[in-house]
Amino acid sequence: MYNILICDDQPDIVSALRIYLTQEGYHFFEANTGLQALEIARREDIHLILMDVMMPQMDGVAATEAIREFSNVPIIMLTAKSEVEDKVLGLNVGADDYITKPFEPVEVLARVRSHLRRYAQLGSRTEENPSLIAIGGISLNDRTKSVTVEGEPVSLTPTEYSILHLLMTHPGEVFSTKALYEAVWQETALGNEGSVAVHIRHLREKIEIDPSDPRYLKVVWGQGYKIEGGRHAYEA
Repeated sequence: MYNILICDDQPDIVSALRIYLTQEGYHFFEANTGLQALEIARREDIHLILMDVMMPQMDGVAATEAIREFSNVPIIMLTAKSEVEDKVLGLNVGADDYITKPFEPVEVLARVRSHLRRYAQLGSRTEENPSLIAIGGISLNDRTKSVTVEGEPVSLTPTEYSILHLLMTHPGEVFSTKALYEAVWQETALGNEGSVAVHIRHLREKIEIDPSDPRYLKVVWGQGYKIEGGRHAYEA
């Protein structure tokens, strides 16, 4: 059973989300401020967070930034249509995705399922067909879902890991932002692929020595992104 933390200062929003997701059998924790969400995330075994942006005591952006100091749990921001800057800021501090209010139940369910599936895959320890992929100084172990750069471990969110895994398993192949979004988020882009660039930037900051002059994660202007370098795959 997955534990979902719903954080919003509007009781009707919390109630609606609870109704939407109850049918999936999830267990819920609820918070009305970012500070409460931070305390619950530290104390409980949370698998996904639905985080409102505008809240008292500590807003959702600050709470997300604080949670990212100790957890890579998927975080989906809840934003109003007018809060474009907040969407970008949320992604910049580590949120995985966002849902715009007012939201449709089917969208909430799809996003939650997608991120929980990716989080479960990242945390799995399947012993069958373990494999390692190396490109230059980057090594990805898909058995332990871990990544190292020049031998040093790198902490990635589930979304970052999924993007890197996709690119490393297809070295030299160019993926458009739409193709990346649909492959990683496993849903139709519908204009949401803008968040891909933010996650790519985060990846560069973690795997590149000089993110402004990347060695591995390249942009092909007007086309998309690719990983450069020869791939070496072998059994762990």
